[in-house]
Amino acid sequence: MPEGYCVKCKAKKEIANGVEETMKNGRKAIKGKCPTCGTVMFKILGGKAAVAPASSTNPNPDSV
Repeated sequence: MPEGYCVKCKAKKEIANGVEETMKNGRKAIKGKCPTCGTVMFKILGGKAAVAPASSTNPNPDSV
């Protein structure tokens, strides 16, 4: 399980019952609970969610 910081316990701990979510801005995050006190923990993961790349081929090569 991923590790996050609990602001109530003021310590790094493993996130219990972690669920991966996508935030409004497209970034991935894990949301779960602190195993000691039960406070909600939230960790933002690196990078954005994968988006299909745009096609770089020219559909009409004669129009160049």
